[in-house]
Amino acid sequence: MSIGLTLMDDLVDIYVLNGKLEDSESIAANLEMINDLELKVFATDPAQDYAKHVSIDQIAASLPEYDHVLPY
Repeated sequence: MSIGLTLMDDLVDIYVLNGKLEDSESIAANLEMINDLELKVFATDPAQDYAKHVSIDQIAASLPEYDHVLPY
């Protein structure tokens, strides 16, 4: 669904909360597609090298700026 939104020129940001993504081929493929689409990725874990570190408070402050929030 979010890929369809990017084709409509809508803004899509991805937030990874409280943990690491598992190390698998499917996750790697998804991260590659995210990079190809130039989507922004944020994570609460500062050790994640694929994402910009943000705090829960920063995420909470940014949520009202979005028209839709899709938890997944």
